[in-house]
Amino acid sequence: MHLYDHSVLLDPSKCTGCTTCLKHCPTEAIRIKEGHAVINEKRCIDCGECIRNCPHQAKKAVYGKLDDMKRFKYKIALPAPTLYGQFDNLDDVDFVLDGLLRIGFDDVYEVSKAAELVSAYTRLYLKTDGIKKPVISSACPVAIRLISLRFPSLSENILHMLPPMEVAARLARERAIKNHPELNAEDIGVCFISPCPAKASYVKNGFADYKSQVDVVVSISDIYFMLISEMSQDNEIKSLSESGIIGISWASSGGESTAIFNEDYLAADGIDNIIRVLDQIENGNIPSLKFIELNACPGGCVGGVMAMENPFVAKARLQSLRRYLPVSQNFIDEDNYIPEDYLFDKLPEYQPINRLADNMAQSMRMMADIQQIKSTLPGIDCGACGAPNCRAFAEDIVKNKASINGCVIRKEAGKEKSNDS
Repeated sequence: MHLYDHSVLLDPSKCTGCTTCLKHCPTEAIRIKEGHAVINEKRCIDCGECIRNCPHQAKKAVYGKLDDMKRFKYKIALPAPTLYGQFDNLDDVDFVLDGLLRIGFDDVYEVSKAAELVSAYTRLYLKTDGIKKPVISSACPVAIRLISLRFPSLSENILHMLPPMEVAARLARERAIKNHPELNAEDIGVCFISPCPAKASYVKNGFADYKSQVDVVVSISDIYFMLISEMSQDNEIKSLSESGIIGISWASSGGESTAIFNEDYLAADGIDNIIRVLDQIENGNIPSLKFIELNACPGGCVGGVMAMENPFVAKARLQSLRRYLPVSQNFIDEDNYIPEDYLFDKLPEYQPINRLADNMAQSMRMMADIQQIKSTLPGIDCGACGAPNCRAFAEDIVKNKASINGCVIRKEAGKEKSNDS
């Protein structure tokens, strides 16, 4: 059985068991065992919340290194739009693109260019008869895995469009083969410069039956200083950018939504907020909308834990940079059809985390046991037992993963009662 290859890992040597990560994990994937955190791989969605909140830097993102690209003859960089917001006083994207060529890449293909194409085809998708609305964006891999694990009933709402990273990778490979027919497919390496560990997980695991066209994912924070040293105003730079406001805006929450040119949309960012939105959609308590954009990171991709700059500063810089850009440099025939290369057929299949057993009758019995045990617990969700809340602790007990004696408060109350008697 294939196990999901995660990009968020724990360094036990730095972990003090402080329970901070426990309180912030949106899927209750973390427990404290024997003095340090333990991550349940089946529940983890690689959102990076534990990395963002750990006061001891015991959680870390795992991704590739630029040296991993040395095995390829022809190296292509895919810069995420977020990269442009990391640099102060940047008034021309070409300085970044030229810098990528100077640090060793043979070609650069902007993910923001692919984002403009995805936006155009999304507009066509929303006009298709029979699709279930609201359509939920497929761009954030954290949101897609969260839906699969916690909101499987909403899987039919997911936009069956590949994310811009994948579209950019395919188009970059096609351009390389066209311009350099002497190259073989295995000679070409594609490197995505990412703000987010979930993208690294996406590349490592693929997407259902779809294999990623990206070979290596590197962190924006790792490549930042290399670029700074090469981005000189004195350099003569080529005109390389092929994207505009629409593509660059994908870095921030709301950028994808506004590109559909329709007011019936909602954009939510931050893992807690997107969970609230998904709850409302599932319960039917949300206004009639056509499109939902979800970004797990606060502020959108600019808030990724592998980025360098404060997300609000990065967002402000991108807003300033947009003044120098056209609306878009990538257009399609609106009467056209969506190319097959832009779509995926299957969604990944995961076991929903709220499923207690494969058998319905057994699940019902376990649910009753959980409720009974929970009623005997203090209900203050202190985390001292190593679970994020009393309900999760009761579930652990029913699954034989914990003992009722693990509740410190209950145990102390029992001692006081026996002493009084």
